[in-house]
Amino acid sequence: MNIAIFCIYTAVALAGIIFFSLREFHMLQLNGYKTPEHSWWMKKNYKRYILPLVLFSLQFLMLITGAAIPVLIGFTAFNLCFSIANKPGKKFKKPLKYTARVKRMMITFFVITAIIFALAIFFGMQRCKCMNWKPFDEPLPFILVNSALYLTPLLVPLSNIINKPVEKSVQKWYINDAKRILSEMPDLHKVGITGSYGKTSMKFYLSELISSQYETLKTPESFNTPMGVTITIRQHLKPTHEYFICEMGARRVREIKELCDIAHPHDGIITSVGPQHLETFGSVDNVLNTKFELADSVQEAGGRIYLNGDNELIRSRAPKYKGAILYGTTVGCHYRATDISVSDKGTEFTLTAPGGENCRFTMKLLGEHSVQNVVGAIAYAHGTGIPLEKLVLPVKRIAAVPHRLQLLDKGSDLTFIDDAYNSNPSGCRAALNVLGLFDACKILVTPGMVELGAKQEELNFEFGQEAAAVCDFIALVGKNQTVPIYNGIKDAGYDMNRVYVADSLGEALEKVRSYQTDKKKIVLLENDLPDNY
Repeated sequence: MNIAIFCIYTAVALAGIIFFSLREFHMLQLNGYKTPEHSWWMKKNYKRYILPLVLFSLQFLMLITGAAIPVLIGFTAFNLCFSIANKPGKKFKKPLKYTARVKRMMITFFVITAIIFALAIFFGMQRCKCMNWKPFDEPLPFILVNSALYLTPLLVPLSNIINKPVEKSVQKWYINDAKRILSEMPDLHKVGITGSYGKTSMKFYLSELISSQYETLKTPESFNTPMGVTITIRQHLKPTHEYFICEMGARRVREIKELCDIAHPHDGIITSVGPQHLETFGSVDNVLNTKFELADSVQEAGGRIYLNGDNELIRSRAPKYKGAILYGTTVGCHYRATDISVSDKGTEFTLTAPGGENCRFTMKLLGEHSVQNVVGAIAYAHGTGIPLEKLVLPVKRIAAVPHRLQLLDKGSDLTFIDDAYNSNPSGCRAALNVLGLFDACKILVTPGMVELGAKQEELNFEFGQEAAAVCDFIALVGKNQTVPIYNGIKDAGYDMNRVYVADSLGEALEKVRSYQTDKKKIVLLENDLPDNY
């Protein structure tokens, strides 16, 4: 009888382990496979692990004190319910990708699980003559199986740690292969783009302009990590390409240098420096130093570095780099935009080049802040030898980058401004300015900003104050996450009857659609937190 119960108990636990581990592998992947970040994330989301810990402790105590068959049957039923509760089924914005790395980790994880199960069977089959045990009569086998189930959140990152030497070797091979491919294309011109924000937009804008004259490859989507850049080079770079635009992201000091050591960019563009990823960077100074690792690399290579002259932190560091080219809207920029005209239809400006040449540009992009990145793209394209007048049409063709102030018309009474990929103070402020351009019922839907370290509460509070000055209605997503925004809105003297706090984005949008207004509704979707928030 005990053997049958153990088999059923183990089968149920195994189902729970599979379901539970898939969730943990997904979170580990979203945290970039970095064990320290994942550990911090687990600590921050400790509530999701309280129930497994309580169940493990309760069952451990009851098993060790001697569990009768009815109790074991009850535990089996309980574990079955836990397994069903953790069954994959939720639709994620960014689902688990079964990459080769994930598959290797899964193999290691299930080897660890198999060892635990083997020990359970081994100890369960032992007989002690002096105590006259029967197979699986003692609690240890059940405790071991229980451990494999409820300690899955620890075993998943453990498999990642065990695989670390293997992963380093695999990554090194791929990176070296990418370097080999680049070395075989000496005429390929490489440009690196980094910044706390704006780098993806700059990459798309620059690609639009450069590709009007040259065969150009850019890193796709948000492929801005070492492996993302490596994959782009190995899978997409062709001998016919003349320019390679490489977006470079970082969450820690020296990560931009790591990317420069792979791509070896001839030129670089730094779009911004600000309070982004402070939980991993620690300070804005560390952010500044990391972004300028690109400038250091370019200077060593004898290339050109283009800097956003409107950003105070960047401007303060610029004098250290001989020949640095500033772009923006402020006095002193080598490429400067003036006479800026902004409406809900688009933006116009006059650009003055270093030689005094002027040219009027028109674009569909919304907001004065968009001018910065477009001017930077024009500056670089002009530096490659493309005349300003030949850039007028490509600039006019530039479309909004998906999820970055992208205008989505949903009919005669509703339009969305999709800014879901923005999660920084400057971007949020710019998005509110764009929302303010419209003669309409202005609505904000947001979960707020994250990864801002000790300043997160303060900056979200300020965001709430700024939103109160622009919006007719505000829908906040997440009761706990949005408390600082709510307090900022309230502090601004806003009518709190016009504020709605929803549990999910779907609920918030349903509320937005229910608002009755004489004007067309313009809904700003500001930031969309990843699945691990």
